[in-house]
Amino acid sequence: MIDTYGFQAGITAFLLAFVAAGLFAILFKIIYQAATPYHERTLIREGNVAAAITLGAALLGYILVLASALEHTVSLVEFALWALIAGVIQIVAFTIVRRIVMPDFGDRIVRGENAAAIYMASISLGVGLLNAACLSA
Repeated sequence: MIDTYGFQAGITAFLLAFVAAGLFAILFKIIYQAATPYHERTLIREGNVAAAITLGAALLGYILVLASALEHTVSLVEFALWALIAGVIQIVAFTIVRRIVMPDFGDRIVRGENAAAIYMASISLGVGLLNAACLSA
């Protein structure tokens, strides 16, 4: 027999968490795109694989943290704080690589250089994994 009240409470919590995570992911994408020296939307529409790789990996790295935060926090406010912290860390990591490690990163992505994109994708996913793991510590 199904516990209707328990299910309704569970589905409400699920929907609230899912919508909150989705909104944070969209917000992160907008902020990340503003932080890049190129226009991902245009580049991706033109078939630039390098731009798609870097944007996709940045989103995945961030979403890894959102998933961990959903699992390890007890309130929506706590989740939101971790989501904000994780977003800042992802953007800072991107900025460090772009300005210090690979100053010509933006030009390389515009030219469609997948090597630069894969390198940045690795950084984004690695930072996301570390962020997610630190939430469970």
